[in-house]
Amino acid sequence: MHILGIDPGLLITGFGVVDVDGPHLRYVASGTIKTVHLDKSDLPGRLKVLFDGVREVVQRYQPAAASVEIVFVNVNPQATLLLGQARGACITALVSSGLPVAEYTALQMKKAVAGYGKAGKAEVQEMVMRLLKLPSLPGKDAADALGLAITHAHVGAAMARLAQASQASETSGKLGGNYRAGRSR
Repeated sequence: MHILGIDPGLLITGFGVVDVDGPHLRYVASGTIKTVHLDKSDLPGRLKVLFDGVREVVQRYQPAAASVEIVFVNVNPQATLLLGQARGACITALVSSGLPVAEYTALQMKKAVAGYGKAGKAEVQEMVMRLLKLPSLPGKDAADALGLAITHAHVGAAMARLAQASQASETSGKLGGNYRAGRSR
């Protein structure tokens, strides 16, 4: 199964595709979608490039699922707003292509890939290279996107197993006397 990771950015959006077969990961593709050739004041044009670029990646590699980085508020609210719009264009492209979309924070991705939530870009690049047995370091944006795909390959499978176990428990009526079903996101 192919999983697509997206690291959204208004100037450069990274993408990475990995193939998952049980516990085994295999590199498929990675790269960037750039809007640097457009005038910075042309926000609609830049969002269209991101939307079309993500749709093209989906058509080319046919992933079964996608994961996108969650954006947090930065020091500059205007930059955060613009990044949120880029992220929205990417998610809309994924959803309009019929893909389920999972979201992970940078901290979650770094912890899953490098074992440390505050790992630097270079550490993420190095671990992605090792995990996917790449001949050289991927670019920073592509490495983050591959890291998101790897995170979903591991976390998504675990979440699916938990959901199945929960359904089985509820179906069999063996929830236990002190257990009350809660809410999940």
